[in-house]
Amino acid sequence: MPAPDASATARLAVFAPLENLGRAETISRRLADAISLGLLADGEQLPSEPELAAMLGVATVTVREALSELREQGLIVTRRGRGGGSFVRTPEQEQTAGHLRRRLRDLTVADLRDLGDHYSALAAGAALLAADRASPDDLDRLGEAAAAFADAAGIERRHHTDGRFHVEVAAAAQSARLTREEIRMQTEIGPLLWLPGADAHTQQQLDRQHREIVAAIAAEDGERAARLARRHVDEAIERLVELHLGLVAPVDTEQ
Repeated sequence: MPAPDASATARLAVFAPLENLGRAETISRRLADAISLGLLADGEQLPSEPELAAMLGVATVTVREALSELREQGLIVTRRGRGGGSFVRTPEQEQTAGHLRRRLRDLTVADLRDLGDHYSALAAGAALLAADRASPDDLDRLGEAAAAFADAAGIERRHHTDGRFHVEVAAAAQSARLTREEIRMQTEIGPLLWLPGADAHTQQQLDRQHREIVAAIAAEDGERAARLARRHVDEAIERLVELHLGLVAPVDTEQ
């Protein structure tokens, strides 16, 4: 059963034909990213191997290899017999706060700013195109995604709903490539962005920014939508840089 809050455009990006055919690791990574972000729901049955091969434009044996890798990662389970198939298994808190902090500590400020520049440009470009291309259904999805964040309880849920909001902006740009890149960025940097947490003031600020981005897209004001999306990402990166500096400061002091 499809994830109830995933737009058709976002899901099509997951199952679009591969740019480089015959790469099982590309398939497994794309599906793993979609599972991590919640675009494929826990317990959802994947298409059959022949169906996946046709959708992705690869041989069935390549799909079989990719699914085997996902099983080893614990991201899908396969059941035989009537009603069988491959089913999504969303991992429990796979990356603990401690693991993420170690990962953040290993990065440099230059790494974070480089990631931020890439993500900021991506978010701004998606918002700009969405303002020009979004359909009424896309606008409804964006409004629902913004509302889901406002109603989310707990850091993990807010992290997921924030990520889904950005994926929906990219999907509203009507670009499968942009949507896939947004999904990739969410899985690469999204968990880190929520390490600093969010107090009530920051949550209200993020909620307001989401709604302002949606309003600008609905008004077909691409320049404003892009500017707001860029600021939204830039401020998140600055919070992450501050946390990073706090983590490495004790080590620097001892040296």
